[in-house]
Amino acid sequence: MKTLQVHYEGRVQGVGFRYTVKTLAREYDVSGTVANLPDGRVELLLSGDADEVDAFLEGIRTSTLAGHITLESASEAIRPDTLRGFTIIP
Repeated sequence: MKTLQVHYEGRVQGVGFRYTVKTLAREYDVSGTVANLPDGRVELLLSGDADEVDAFLEGIRTSTLAGHITLESASEAIRPDTLRGFTIIP
């Protein structure tokens, strides 16, 4: 099991970023959350089999979102016990 906290910078708020990430997540066996941060970044908390997590992140990088992302930074995280499915955090 691989759990990552990923931050995206660029024009990532107000462009449907979170909705697109949630839609893409349906194609992978992953669970997580995606949220706008007050500083303009988007935070993705992602958990699943390492291959699925890596494939999902590559899916984001090659999606229509790619043009909005100027920086992606990821770090390992602890998987919350409450993480189920994939949700947008308002």
